[in-house]
Amino acid sequence: MFGLEVIDIVVLAVYFAVVLFIGFRSMKRIHNQEDYFLGGRRFGKVLQIFTAFGQATSSETAVSAVTTTYNNGASGVWSVLLYLWSTPVFWFTSPWYRRMRVLTLGDYFEERFGSKRIAGFFSIIASLFLMTMIGFGMKAVSKTVLGVTQKQESEFTQEELIEYNQAVELEKLRVLRGENKLDLTQEKRLEKLEIKKPRREFSYVDENVLIWSICVVVFVYALAGGLQAAVYTDMLQGIFIILLSIILVPFGLSKVNSIFGSTGFWGAMHTIHQQLPEWYFDIFGSAKTVDFTWYYIFALSALGMINVAVQANQMNAIASAKDELTARIGFTSGCFMKRFCTVLWGFTGLITIVLYSGTVKNPDYVWGHATRDLLGGLGIGLVGLMIACLLAALMSTADTLMITTSGVLTHNLYRPLLPNFEEKHYVRVGRVSGGVVLVGAALMAARFDTILQMLKFIYEFNAILAAAFWCGIKWRRTNRTGAWSSMIVAMLIFAVIPIILPAMVPKLRTNSYLLKRTDPEALTRTYTAHQMDVAQRNKEIEQWDELNKEGQAIGPRPIQILVGQEVVKVIQPPRKSVFWQKGIKETGGVPKGQGLFYIEMVVVDRIFDLSKNPHALNETVRTLIRIVLPFSVLIIVSLLTKPDDKQQLDRFYVKMRTPVILDREKDRVELEKSYANPDRFRGTLLFPNSNFEFFKWKKIDTIGFVLSVLTVFGIIGIFYLVLNIGA
Repeated sequence: MFGLEVIDIVVLAVYFAVVLFIGFRSMKRIHNQEDYFLGGRRFGKVLQIFTAFGQATSSETAVSAVTTTYNNGASGVWSVLLYLWSTPVFWFTSPWYRRMRVLTLGDYFEERFGSKRIAGFFSIIASLFLMTMIGFGMKAVSKTVLGVTQKQESEFTQEELIEYNQAVELEKLRVLRGENKLDLTQEKRLEKLEIKKPRREFSYVDENVLIWSICVVVFVYALAGGLQAAVYTDMLQGIFIILLSIILVPFGLSKVNSIFGSTGFWGAMHTIHQQLPEWYFDIFGSAKTVDFTWYYIFALSALGMINVAVQANQMNAIASAKDELTARIGFTSGCFMKRFCTVLWGFTGLITIVLYSGTVKNPDYVWGHATRDLLGGLGIGLVGLMIACLLAALMSTADTLMITTSGVLTHNLYRPLLPNFEEKHYVRVGRVSGGVVLVGAALMAARFDTILQMLKFIYEFNAILAAAFWCGIKWRRTNRTGAWSSMIVAMLIFAVIPIILPAMVPKLRTNSYLLKRTDPEALTRTYTAHQMDVAQRNKEIEQWDELNKEGQAIGPRPIQILVGQEVVKVIQPPRKSVFWQKGIKETGGVPKGQGLFYIEMVVVDRIFDLSKNPHALNETVRTLIRIVLPFSVLIIVSLLTKPDDKQQLDRFYVKMRTPVILDREKDRVELEKSYANPDRFRGTLLFPNSNFEFFKWKKIDTIGFVLSVLTVFGIIGIFYLVLNIGA
């Protein structure tokens, strides 16, 4: 059925039955909002580690790592590994959420700025972000299932066959363009096909039906058991995620050996190095790398470190810990588990390049194709197990994010409007809003064409809130006016105008100036030819010979090359839209800009011609704007306007200086002492007589940070080691 064996369907059915059982079993322990949204704050270190690992590791993280590695070589792994650099910072930020002693991150904004409206605004922005995160996972699972259930060419409909042939034609024309062999007619045809973006792969399964089916399953078990069900299923699903990280590797290496005649692990690794071009192993990008150059990696890492702290799910993942040390160890360790798994996903991506670079053209489908090819023939349910692993990865994130979103919507938007109801009423509202969240996530998934588009949106969206969060935590001079100004300006420029303006003025999408695309200079590189280089050159020679027979060949016949020979290659980076998020696509014969409109890039382009830049450089400029602009607005406005009430600030900051005590009654007593004496714990500050709230380091701070930094370099070292085995 749909390319799956009966045993695969049985495996999936058993998995669904187990998670639903956990959900309904956990339902008995839900008595109030704290039980539903934070699991009663009773989780220990092991549960916290798997909670952090599960909520940080969705299906899209594995699939997108393979997708971008397949597209860009080893440097593509940074699509998921970006937060590696910020992980040591979690050792310091994790106690913040526990010391806030609030139910949602929206409560922090209410307490810090004395404004329910800011908390309500946060709840809306945070919900949109988390909906997108869930939708991202749905997109990744759907792409993989579509890859598993692909049709053979003989099964295509007439419309699908036409589109397939156009995709094949597009591929051939791109090869000719790279060799500067296109005539004027072919150049126009290539431009038309690049805008049309024809598909090469087709599936038995309808992607939208699949996404809505996933919604139903996640909703049912998370609806029943709240965060407690999510955490217990995260334990199960964490094991599935680890299994997902390694299951394709041995089968992939075995197939490499069977195809190329090598033996054992070392033989397979040597073959991979023989087959792939040198630039595939460049961890920080190369001339061929499209999306992840070293400077774009740097900019995204900085943005990620700033934005991740303001994700609303941080509160649920960390504040559910029973104490500060548990929060620190659980969250930091869980996130490092994900970083280790990312190295395995990148390795899997390199294996798939060797096996499928000539057959799978859409990188979003490569994981699914590998699953079907490597596991399907065994007939022992491994395809079903792989889909269950991907669903586990998705649901371990989706359940936490759904509960987080329903929490901020219920507690910071609904409750202020309709107060004084019983706790059970707000729990019911939280469950209903969870369903709304999943519907929104499914709609978000349908708005994006590719996984990479969703990745970039997720990296950037929380820039709207980040400045108010960070400055509010560490700079007393941050005031309500500055926070509002920063959030509103960022929201207008980064979200509202990009969506609303093209809707109000549709002609913008067809404006000739706004259809500008990058036209970067060709890059010349010298490298040693490997097997894939030779195969590619032989293919170019065959295509030239075919065209020559028809009298259509352009330029001289390509020169044959040998393995080990030094080759000079001219690389022409692809042309990308400067001002449109989803690029330019032909609709009804008319080129149109698609997705969000980057108005800030229009301003920059008036000063510097962005069409001359590589696409990655333009993306870096956009990213830096999202870092600098919100903080600049907040700092300037706060300095020019009246400070917030000192008593309100003293109450907030003395609470943030007061360590959490496991015994809740004793913790409450300690808080009352702090409120009565706002200068209590002032000695813990690095600059006690300033407006900055930086703490002196304790021994546990130093030990944890040093170990975290060593772990960062250890992971990079492991990645380098994996890349160089067999070289």
